[in-house]
Amino acid sequence: MTMTTMFSITTMIMTLLVIISFWLPQTTPDTEKLSPYECGFDPLGSARLPFSLRFFLVAILFLLFDLEIALLLPIPWAMNQPNPALMTMWATMIISLLTLGLIYEWLEGGLEWAE
Repeated sequence: MTMTTMFSITTMIMTLLVIISFWLPQTTPDTEKLSPYECGFDPLGSARLPFSLRFFLVAILFLLFDLEIALLLPIPWAMNQPNPALMTMWATMIISLLTLGLIYEWLEGGLEWAE
């Protein structure tokens, strides 16, 4: 395939997808979509209501395990190095430490949403 052929095919596919995206969505929004807040809180109530600390705990756990994925991203690159056992050991230690922390939170009841 030449570069011109690939460019024209890509342009045609892109144009087709853009046209479909304009025709496909529903054009009649419902009351939920028209609401300024979609987070589950009452938009007309007081903004000074206290949040549950459990909400923040779940958010922090999500960020922690999201960080774990970011820390484990270099593993495929490290497997091509002369000593991949060192990287494997560090990755295993990170996963083990985070798993032990999750088990501790689970056993202490920190993940129970309702008491």
